[in-house]
Amino acid sequence: MTTTAGILDIAITRNEHSKIGEIDFENLTFGKNFSDHMLMADFENGRWGDFRIVPFGNFEIHPSMASLHYGQALFEGLKAYKSPEGEILLFRPMENARRMNRSAERLCMAQMPEEMFIEALTTFLDIEREWVSNKEGCSLYVRPFMFGTEPFLGVKPSDSYRFMIITSPVGNYYDGAIKVKVEMEYTRAAKGGTGTAKAAGNYGAALYPAKMGQDKGYRQLVWTDAAEHKYIEESGTMNIFFVIDGKIITPSLDSGTILAGVTRDSIIQVAKAWGWPIEERKISVEEVVENINNKKLTEVFGAGTAATIAQIQLMHIGGIDYTLPEVETREFSNKVGKYLSDLRTGKIDDPFGWVVRI
Repeated sequence: MTTTAGILDIAITRNEHSKIGEIDFENLTFGKNFSDHMLMADFENGRWGDFRIVPFGNFEIHPSMASLHYGQALFEGLKAYKSPEGEILLFRPMENARRMNRSAERLCMAQMPEEMFIEALTTFLDIEREWVSNKEGCSLYVRPFMFGTEPFLGVKPSDSYRFMIITSPVGNYYDGAIKVKVEMEYTRAAKGGTGTAKAAGNYGAALYPAKMGQDKGYRQLVWTDAAEHKYIEESGTMNIFFVIDGKIITPSLDSGTILAGVTRDSIIQVAKAWGWPIEERKISVEEVVENINNKKLTEVFGAGTAATIAQIQLMHIGGIDYTLPEVETREFSNKVGKYLSDLRTGKIDDPFGWVVRI
């Protein structure tokens, strides 16, 4: 079967035996289960083509494939939700298309026209709509990704690429508030590097220091700047926000080392609409500690697609554990968390025009 709507011809081969009945939607582990199909497309001879949706499964690769040796690989992440009326909803998917292309440009990879990305995404999710649970706290995590496929052992940009989308039914990424360690030795990204790209290699380089923190009981790291380890940047899976003396503060993107999160931008826009004072600027580790001690810091939370709003209950800084105010007392993050959740699931009106219905 082929769909000819829009600008793409997408060949569709349906899985004859769905796995959906084997999934326990009451006990979902993030990223462990996958839906029935996957979308694939290939970039060759300067153009994207051969868009197809096929049964989920393994595929062959060449041992000298460029991304295996030289790291040309990137990904995106977003979620599909089900409205009370049973519609499939996406939250700001065009921002993911734009960010993917910014990442591709930085990694010298093929870019995909935004309308092509959106049509491939929505066609695929229409096929997988039964995998979007209406259970509270559940969604279908959507992972678009791209990698260089040219079989060549030479350090240069690949001439060919594969774009794919896979999906995974998920519950909450974090179970409750988390403890984090402010990393003062290892570096996630340096000025002039790939910190603003959603490059696979950024995450690989972070695994070792993250594991050392986890071994000591800290669920995530909060990275600091590479030059001095003086300023807060972002957490391992999310951007970070502080509420200090009634002001919402988040690290500025001006450093060129912080990923521009879609959830981050959404929170900033909502805060401005609500009249909350918000500052995008440098925030030092010293300033954070000072305001914890003088009780002016009232909220710390992470924001990302997977994590959504992740409350931080403890920060380990310079060998000291600092316990933060109780989550129940946090006015802004609790309010914005519920608001974004209701917005994404179609429970309230969308004054921003962010929700795309399939």
